[in-house]
Amino acid sequence: MLKEFRDFAIKGNVLDMAVGIIIGTAFGTIVKSLVSDVLMPPLGMLVGNVDFSELFIVLKSGSKFAGPYTNLKEASAAGAVTLNYGLFINSVVPHNFLKINK
Repeated sequence: MLKEFRDFAIKGNVLDMAVGIIIGTAFGTIVKSLVSDVLMPPLGMLVGNVDFSELFIVLKSGSKFAGPYTNLKEASAAGAVTLNYGLFINSVVPHNFLKINK
């Protein structure tokens, strides 16, 4: 496998790969601008400043004190087992996508 990589690098494909990475980075910047500057403002107005970071489901109450828990920090402090689907949504969808630029 190392020999194959060395042959790949010697053929000049490394330069092609570097150009591809640079173009990919530039394309990523374009997509980020499209999302934050074009798509985000109207969607942000429709959604209305929703904060997904506090969306969770309690799978098991905490050992320190029982629920209901008003926020994720409180549930974590109680030692509750939670399914944090809101944090997952924030990871999948860029955070700036949900905020309205002012």
